[in-house]
Amino acid sequence: MIAQTPPMGWNSWDCYGAAVTEETVRKNADYMAKFLRPFGWEYIVVDIQWYQPTATNHSYVPFADLTMDAYGRLQPAPGRFPSAADGKGFGPLADYVHSLGLKFGIHIMRGLPRMAAHRHLPIEGSEYGCDRAANPNSVCAWNPDMYGVFADSEAGRDWYDSIFRQYAEWGVDYVKCDDIAREYPHCRREIELISEARTRCGRPIVLSLSPGPAPLEQAEHLKRYANMWRITDDFWDEWRLLRGMFERAEKWCIHAGPGHWPDADMLPIGALRQCESPDEWTHFTVPELRTMMTLWCMMRSPLMIGGELTKMDPLSVSLLTNREVLGILRSTDGAHPLQTTEEESVWVTRRTDGSGLYCALFNLSDRPRTVTVPAASLMTDARTARELWSGRTETFGDALSCDLQQHDAAVFAVDNA
Repeated sequence: MIAQTPPMGWNSWDCYGAAVTEETVRKNADYMAKFLRPFGWEYIVVDIQWYQPTATNHSYVPFADLTMDAYGRLQPAPGRFPSAADGKGFGPLADYVHSLGLKFGIHIMRGLPRMAAHRHLPIEGSEYGCDRAANPNSVCAWNPDMYGVFADSEAGRDWYDSIFRQYAEWGVDYVKCDDIAREYPHCRREIELISEARTRCGRPIVLSLSPGPAPLEQAEHLKRYANMWRITDDFWDEWRLLRGMFERAEKWCIHAGPGHWPDADMLPIGALRQCESPDEWTHFTVPELRTMMTLWCMMRSPLMIGGELTKMDPLSVSLLTNREVLGILRSTDGAHPLQTTEEESVWVTRRTDGSGLYCALFNLSDRPRTVTVPAASLMTDARTARELWSGRTETFGDALSCDLQQHDAAVFAVDNA
């Protein structure tokens, strides 16, 4: 089974939108391999519209002339990805990422290019054409590049088989499929088609579904057919969005487990929105970044860095390379909130080896606050705890407490007595 622990990596969307280039991907891969790989970071993911030759920012050009092959399969625009020339696709870039000891991922939209349907292009390996697979009544509300497919048709099945065969040939390790996670019920069968094509392609590929919020009542279906799925729409560097994630995390945390992970979306840390303003930096404060990292790790969300890695400052790097905090992703289960109010939240999760637990305290208020959890609630006889961000050890009696700045968090390792 793949994705035994939550995937960790970098995605180009937050910093480059639709306009990332091969040069930038390679530089970020170099940085990850050198500085982040020892801490578990491994995926390099090229986000949306890598096949659009004129993309310059986070916006989409409606009905742009997309780069595709004779079978309607989208190809990297060679002006942005030079190694893709002469039909090589993402193969050379994936090879480079793999040479660094990393894994390579791409974003796709569900369905097939409307251009391929209008031109009546054949589907590779099929007796059907793209026009037979395309459903012109199933169109993304925010990006018109694609038609959905007739999910109960052989042509639709053949289409997805054809593109995943190509992704396997390229060496793709991770596919983020967009315009699908929240599109129940009409995309339910299409999710199954995509998952089945991924399984048949002959290469282990992590399947991520976006955007959210995915319907909670579809949790079992999502767990069966995907490795991760978004529980929120695009998450950006705004406190109201981070504050709102606590409710989503509480609802979804029971569904996290090996091979299937509710996804709280990317980490908007560091240099963001680089196409619009190269000097743009995350709007989150340091305490808010600490809260984000703590909650994502406690609920065991996948971690995808959104900022330009080569511009990371020492503080950002310290948040992304705390081995003990990141270890919560890989060594725990049963995470849940003990208490949540408008002003604070307390989460616990147990270590799978039985050696103890982790307890996270969050100040959700707009002023400094002491957050307290009764020792009896922790169900342990231990009376010492080590805070993982600061490294300090605390001795406590009837309650574990921490003085926190506004929007800040602390997370304690509590070993069994």
